[in-house]
Amino acid sequence: MIRITQLKLPVGHSEQELRERIAKTLRVPPDGFSYEKIRQSLDAREKSAKIFVYTVDVTLPEEQKVFRKLTARHKGNHNNIMLTNPVPYTFPVPGTEPLRERPVIVGCGPAGLFCAWYLARAGYRPLVLERGDEARIRREKVDAFWEKGVLDPDSNVQFGEGGAGTFSDGKLNTLVKDPNGRNREVLKRLVDAGAPEEILYQQKPHLGTDVLVGIVEKLRHQIEDMGGEVRFRTCVTDFQIRDGNLTGLVLNEGETLPATCCVLAIGHSARDTFRVLHERGIHMEPKAFAVGVRIEHSQAMINLDQYGSEEEPLLGAAAYKLTHSCENGRGVYTFCMCPGGYVVNASTEEGRLAVNGMSYQKRDSQNANSALIVTVKPEDFPEDGPLGGIRFQRDLEEAAFREGNGRIPVQLYQDFKEDRISAGLQGVTPCMKGAWSFGNLRKVFPVYISESLIEGIESFGRKIKGYDRPDAVLSGVESRTSSPVRILRNEAHLANIGGIYPCGEGAGYAGGITSAAMDGIKIAEAIAGRFYLC
Repeated sequence: MIRITQLKLPVGHSEQELRERIAKTLRVPPDGFSYEKIRQSLDAREKSAKIFVYTVDVTLPEEQKVFRKLTARHKGNHNNIMLTNPVPYTFPVPGTEPLRERPVIVGCGPAGLFCAWYLARAGYRPLVLERGDEARIRREKVDAFWEKGVLDPDSNVQFGEGGAGTFSDGKLNTLVKDPNGRNREVLKRLVDAGAPEEILYQQKPHLGTDVLVGIVEKLRHQIEDMGGEVRFRTCVTDFQIRDGNLTGLVLNEGETLPATCCVLAIGHSARDTFRVLHERGIHMEPKAFAVGVRIEHSQAMINLDQYGSEEEPLLGAAAYKLTHSCENGRGVYTFCMCPGGYVVNASTEEGRLAVNGMSYQKRDSQNANSALIVTVKPEDFPEDGPLGGIRFQRDLEEAAFREGNGRIPVQLYQDFKEDRISAGLQGVTPCMKGAWSFGNLRKVFPVYISESLIEGIESFGRKIKGYDRPDAVLSGVESRTSSPVRILRNEAHLANIGGIYPCGEGAGYAGGITSAAMDGIKIAEAIAGRFYLC
């Protein structure tokens, strides 16, 4: 197989044009090979001549001969053409230790789903326990919460089939290094479950919450067809431990389930579970994360800056990513940017309010929104110990709930700077799921966070024209960017209590849909490589 990098074609090109470019590069007939797109990225530095840049793998007869001719022609100096032999992903053969109870996976987000999928395919008949509802029922409850304010603490934007990622933009890019091929495995599984094939090669693939619902359902059905089981409305409320090893799980404060192998894929918002784990002596530590606001601008403004025009149908809504180092030593950065998206009420607890961002697959709302967040560290937390970050989050969420009278508190940027409640909207109208009202977000945050946000927005206004416009809409509080704790695990991926495998974003080992799914696969490999099911 021959890999070609840096193949450049104008946006809007046809598949035939790509094939002809490959043929010209390799000096072979255009009908004499097959190819696979490995990567497609956009180069928009020249606004009037935007191009796609490809990496492709080409299969053709006499590859060695073709490659030698090209090398000779370029005197061994053609850096964009190379021979490659991709190593397929392999799952380990069953280990030698007997496993008498089937593995139990707590949580049905990306980490839990992918861990269960690979264990099920290998014949381990995993049992998945999910405190929330299946995806379609969950979506109905989320819609009811946004429309009527009726919160189900166990089935909401954070909890339920698919995890927090189901009600998000559905971003699938990750910065995790992947020598074992787990990243591509995740994308292949998603395509097999109904995702478009383009996610296999796009630089910044995304799905959208409307597509994710069907995909997570399909993954669950596949798990069940392979011998696994998923139980909804089933919350693990305690852990039975004997002689330093897990022996069972208490479900819904009543039923006891024998278990000696348990994957904790609980997500970053399972605060009650973190408390129980701490009480049972599971080693955890507080972890740095980030908090702040959502900021909304018109999508046309972002498109104009990134593309040079307010609309670009072939490219869709433009995204951005910005960072700034503040004078006070803290970092301010954008996170989970949602082109053509919505700000959503993502609360899980009565009397506390958190927001998140979400897009549908078309990304066709009027606004671009992004989390605009400031780094916080354990020394900032109001109490010591591994649960200090949870207390920090709750304090902010209680303040946001009060400031918005139970609704999402909203404030224009100029009024945030001047520490006053906004009197009305101007050029940007919020695109939100859930009721909102004007409030003063300065009352929600410690001074150092507010000052950092202002410094960051002013800096970003020098990078994207209009980012610091006075009528940009801020809302809060963005407090669930990542887990505030890390459940410690050793080289075998086990906690200090035998049989417990911390996994995914909630355990502190991932930061999004793809990385959480990859960690789920990693834990499935660890279990399969050690045990065989009796």
